[in-house]
Amino acid sequence: MRVAPSWTMVCAIVFSVLALSASGAVPAAAESLAGQASVIDGDTMEIHGQRIRLFGIDAVESRQRCIRGGKQWNCGKDSAFALADRIGRSAIDCRGVERDRYGRLVAVCFKGSEDLNRWMVEQGWAVAYRRYSMDYVQAEEAARAAGRGLWSGSFDMPWDWRKTAR
Repeated sequence: MRVAPSWTMVCAIVFSVLALSASGAVPAAAESLAGQASVIDGDTMEIHGQRIRLFGIDAVESRQRCIRGGKQWNCGKDSAFALADRIGRSAIDCRGVERDRYGRLVAVCFKGSEDLNRWMVEQGWAVAYRRYSMDYVQAEEAARAAGRGLWSGSFDMPWDWRKTAR
């Protein structure tokens, strides 16, 4: 004999699901954002007012400088410009992995079928953020060997630069 759930039971289940959603306990992997992006820096963008941190990579900071040909250059801005140029006005799709301590969606973002996180590392505008992922290590090694982007000169790793800049 099958018993139909009571109205009280149904309300309790719905309330629990809503409470989990509101608390952020729903895994970010279930979240995705799509639309036109505004680039903040080489590893952060915004879609529909929502900040997105690119998963598994770390780009030089906007104020960071690098050395190439014995001269300083604004590699941080160039990193952000490279991402902005690659995206253009195209819609992108970001698939959430988690939320960071700042509430940003940490995601892998795509322009069509192209993984933009990987593209940034392959072009040398970001490095593999090994502390969080090994997904982009081979792309970094290829960029370094080819001397692309940041690897065309010398630079401080972004995490080291942030420590000294503060």
